[in-house]
Formats: sequence, C-alpha cells, structure tokens
Amino acid sequence: MTPVSCNRLHGFSDGPATSGPGPPTAGRSHFVPFNDAAFRRGRSGLKPATIRDVAERADVSVASVSRVLNGAGPVTETTRQRVLEAVDALQYVPHSGARSLSTSKTNTVGVILPDLYGEFFSELIRGMDVAARALGYHLIVSSSHDDADEASSAIRSMRGRVDGLIVLSPHLGAANLASGLAGRTPVLLMNGGAAEDGRPSIVVDNHGGAVAAVEHLIATGRRRIAHIAGPAGNLEAEARLAGYLEAMAAAGLPTMVVDGAFTKASGHEAGIKLAGRADRPDAVFAANDNMAVGAMLAFQDAGLRVPEDVAMVGFDDVPLAGLVRPALTTLKIQIAETGRKALERLVRLIGSAADTACEVVRPELVVRASSNPLISPSGQSGAAPNDVQKMSLEGEKL
Repeated sequence: MTPVSCNRLHGFSDGPATSGPGPPTAGRSHFVPFNDAAFRRGRSGLKPATIRDVAERADVSVASVSRVLNGAGPVTETTRQRVLEAVDALQYVPHSGARSLSTSKTNTVGVILPDLYGEFFSELIRGMDVAARALGYHLIVSSSHDDADEASSAIRSMRGRVDGLIVLSPHLGAANLASGLAGRTPVLLMNGGAAEDGRPSIVVDNHGGAVAAVEHLIATGRRRIAHIAGPAGNLEAEARLAGYLEAMAAAGLPTMVVDGAFTKASGHEAGIKLAGRADRPDAVFAANDNMAVGAMLAFQDAGLRVPEDVAMVGFDDVPLAGLVRPALTTLKIQIAETGRKALERLVRLIGSAADTACEVVRPELVVRASSNPLISPSGQSGAAPNDVQKMSLEGEKL
C-alpha cells in the first residue's frame, strides 16, 4: 500500500494498592491456608473474586499481585507462581474498567462495518483479529447496516470503551461523521471513495481495478462485455462502474449495465436477465465476487458455458472465488492482509504516531479459468486487430 493523495480516487487493579501480608519469612511454613470463603466467591459465580482475594490466597500483598498481573515491577519467581496459582484457583478475571481507569487504556479497538454478512467482511475481520492478538488488543465489532444514523449510534456507543476506531463506510461524509463523533479517539477510515487529505485512511483503487478487468476481457477476444453494478450511492460500486465505462469507451465498445446489490442473489437475478437478452453478452465484469458467482450459476442454469459462451470476472478475490468451477478470475485486494495492516496502523495512531496519509490498495488481476481466451477459427487465441472497431460499428446498430 502506497501513501498518496486520495482525492484522485473515487497493569490490573481494583483500586489503590494496599499493604497486605508479606512473603513468607525464613523458617515459616510455605503452606497457604485454604480460604473457603474466597474460593466460593471465585468459583460459585455468586460473587467474583477480587484482587484482594488473590492476594489473601497467595499470602502476598495486593501490590505484588498487581505487579505479577501487569508484568511490571520486581517480583520473585516464587511469588509469581503463587499468584498465578491463586488466580487459577479463584478463576480471577481482572476488572477491565479498573484497569482502564489506572492506565487510561482499554487495549480494545472498535471496528464499524457497513455489514457483517459475507466472506469479504469475515476475511477483513480475520486479518484484524490476527494483528490484534499479536499486539495485545481485543476487537469490538459493530455494523452500521449501511445506514448513517446507525453508524453514528455505533460510534457514540464505543466512545470511552475503545482506544481507537476503524470505520468502513462506502458513503460520502464518512470522514466528517467519524471524526466529529469520535472526539479524541483515533480513527482510521477505510472506504472506497475520495477521502479527504489530512485524515488517516485506506482506500482501494476500485476505478483502476475495473479498467484492468475490462482490458483483460478485451484481450481474450470478448467484445460484448456487460457489467453487474453494485448498489447506487455506494462509492466503491460507483468507482468500479466508472472504470468499466471508461475502459469500454476507450475501446469503442457498447456498454451494457445491470443493477446488483453485492449479493449472490442479486448476481443470480442479473445473470438471468443477461442470459435472456437477444444481444446476450459474451463476457461479464461483476462489481464483486458474490455477484459474479451468482451470475455464473444463472448462466449455467440457462445452459450457457463459462467461459466458452460467457467469460466472467469478479472483484475482491474472496476465498470462494478459487473454489467454484470454473475458478473465478478476479481482482485481488488481499482482504485479510489489508485488515491486518489497518489494525497495526490504528495501534500506531493510538500510540500518538503522526499519520495523515491516505494509503491506496492496488488490486491485482488474478486470471483463472472463468475468462480463458476465445479460440479463433485460425486457431489463434484472442481477437484480431480490427475486431474492436468492427464491434463498435455493430454495437451502434443494436
């Protein structure tokens, strides 16, 4: 990911440490009396064990327990082992609120997604979770259900509960919304539109990826290339549509656009429409892999072969793309890796790192069987040099 201007793109404690019984002295028995009341508080669930219960069971001071659990300060190995055994016996769980008050940190980050459904978001969260665990953070994930009011509510609910926020929003105004509601909480934006300079953000070059998809299909000999678009108002969908239109215009080819909603069902419905057209396309670029898979099923149900009759290209490279048959050609954006890097970058922001860059994820074309080249009568794959102009003239008559 390369920083560029994006305007071109569409220690645990329940309270103060107090003195307690000191460590065993020379000649004193190392036997620790069993404290039945503390044990029952920790085991029965009627009353959770406290740090004082741990200190009493381990026969050390509360301060020593705190040092062991925080991993800070001098403590002997004998004391550490006794504290850990007491923690285990009492099933003691450090109070996150008390820890937050004492350290001004929660070691938790919030992630707000437009949706929780689908392989894209599960892969993104998987990458974030890997990085969070490695850095000692926990995730709180919420969905805005693609609604600005719900996004506002989710952001407000996380204030004071998280050290930083990652906000995914494919709509305009996401930057102002997140920054305005989050207060001093660091925010990393991830969306597909034109992000404002001066705010840390990550965007995908959706426009460039769409151009690459169309140019690939043209290079395989296809000329009647349709596009299954994403939902209206979604910046990523609009950027991919714009890339499709630009590439088709540059090749002098007629366009064919069918609406979708980033779901397999909407791709299947679009595929049925395209399969039934008199000017049926010989290739389809879908705005994401889910719609591409749905459309492929519709074509196969209609007796059409992929890629012989209709070539297919998707976008995102979700795990399913390489498992369907034929395997789906797509634009790879390394979803889990992008999630991992986003989490790591947010943690740097939490640590007061100066960061106002917009990072751009450049999609990589992954060619699979769904877009194998056409074979001409002469046995040559691809299209003849004049095919683009011929189809342009024929297209004007459709």
